[in-house]
Amino acid sequence: MATQSSSSHAASARRTIGMEAAAVTELESRIGEAFDRACDILLGCRGRVIVTGMGKSGHIARKIAATLASTGTPAFFVHPGEASHGDMGMITGDDVVIALSNSGEVGEVVTLLPLLKRIGAALISFTGNPDSTLALASDAHLDTGVETEACPLNLAPTSSTTTALVMGDALAIALLEARGFTAEDFAFSHPGGTLGKKLLLKVADLMQTGDAIPTVTTTTSLSDALLEISAKGLGMTAIVDSGGLLEGVFTDGDLRRALDARVDITTTSMGELMHRNPKTAAPGILAAEAMKTMEESEITSLIITDYNSREIRGVLHLMHLLHAGIA
Repeated sequence: MATQSSSSHAASARRTIGMEAAAVTELESRIGEAFDRACDILLGCRGRVIVTGMGKSGHIARKIAATLASTGTPAFFVHPGEASHGDMGMITGDDVVIALSNSGEVGEVVTLLPLLKRIGAALISFTGNPDSTLALASDAHLDTGVETEACPLNLAPTSSTTTALVMGDALAIALLEARGFTAEDFAFSHPGGTLGKKLLLKVADLMQTGDAIPTVTTTTSLSDALLEISAKGLGMTAIVDSGGLLEGVFTDGDLRRALDARVDITTTSMGELMHRNPKTAAPGILAAEAMKTMEESEITSLIITDYNSREIRGVLHLMHLLHAGIA
């Protein structure tokens, strides 16, 4: 077997990428009535979406099923060979089957067609041959064909599997938008890891509350306020009026400025030094949203109040977000 020189590796890679990119671009012109019909069938599905395919198409089918499931369309993969040996029982007449086969003639998939028709499951196909057995048996056929594979032998599924994958993504996103699927909906499918934390955790889950909230009044001296700041460990304190309602905030940065101005720490009150109208957030917002507010305002803490209220519910500090894996 002849080998190519190292200088040609990059050229081969660029050619492959260019061919696959061109194949994907060509897909756009094929989005029309059949795609709309496929979306309508999937939106009307009363059961689950079953995605199937053999070989490399099967690998792509698994990914499409996973993408659908994580974006609001309940779906799972069924191997067509196993379906002929018992797994056909996983499919019901309320389901929609998405079958992938570039030729549209792969035996393991074609064998299932009479059974799918008999139970009444709707069928959507991705093939490169609109006149194939699979395409003609489908309720909606999506053309994912390519002129040639990126493989120089035109044998290994490359461009054709890429177009099938992109078509699956196009379907999933069209369905997501049609359903009004939200970031919070997405989070329920991704509860673990950074995604879930960013999308599920709310400020109320992380904020410091009760006696742990650093609080002094407008008449408190700077020296006494420093004791409160040190005791609560957040590098700041909320300033409240005689009724306990929020008046301002005093932070480490404010302390440095006060010391630079050589104020008397025993006689100067917090009412004279505090920053009025501090940034606040409501306990019900997402922690990721609070993080964005901190970043935009270049601050490390937020005082948490109810909407349109000066009553303090808690304090959220950057360290709380760091410990939760948000930042």
